[in-house]
Amino acid sequence: MGKKILVVDDEKLIVKGIRFSLEQDGMEVDCAYDGEEALEMARSTEYDMVLLDVMLPKMTGFEVCQQIREFSNMPIIMLTAKGDDMDKILGLEYGADDYITKPFNILEVKARIKAIMRRGGGSAPKQEPTKMITAGSLRVNCESRRVFNNDKEINLTAKEFDLLELLIFNPNKVYSRENLLNLVWGYDYPGDVRTVDVHIRRLREKIEEKPSNPDYIHTKWGVGYYFQSEK
Repeated sequence: MGKKILVVDDEKLIVKGIRFSLEQDGMEVDCAYDGEEALEMARSTEYDMVLLDVMLPKMTGFEVCQQIREFSNMPIIMLTAKGDDMDKILGLEYGADDYITKPFNILEVKARIKAIMRRGGGSAPKQEPTKMITAGSLRVNCESRRVFNNDKEINLTAKEFDLLELLIFNPNKVYSRENLLNLVWGYDYPGDVRTVDVHIRRLREKIEEKPSNPDYIHTKWGVGYYFQSEK
């Protein structure tokens, strides 16, 4: 079975080009041309990847991304015509897994898709005998990829889970941002370390009682991040 991709852009020539190229690689491609149509399709189908333009009619790509995150962790790559870093970071803040700036090379798009999907099942190293790990009020089920805090389930994206899993299985080990980028996103991932910072911040907002004074995910200034159970 080929991977199922949703391509969302109001520029039909761009959609046509991406669709043709992805279908050449054996992927099944659905297309949407505005935000409302994209959201409706994402609700009815669990896609392996969504390529989502930021500037869309009816709803922005950010709004679509945010609403998809309320019911699904399907990977999302934002497409932005702007070179402004804030647009890129905003996309990650709303739950996107990656971003690509227009104009782009279709080979880069395919490389990003494959890098994320190849690790979508969890790229972080796992200790096979252990399916559940508990730290403080956190419970992480590696088999079902579900996380609970005080018995309340927390909705994490695939990359947020991968990050947490890696850190919680290696308590007190400090990972540089470059290390985390390579281990979780892969050595061939073309993004930069700001992706790690945004995902760490989102993780803290979800699992920490006080994200600015975390119990679990700590910063070693000038070095990186590490996991420590609350005392």
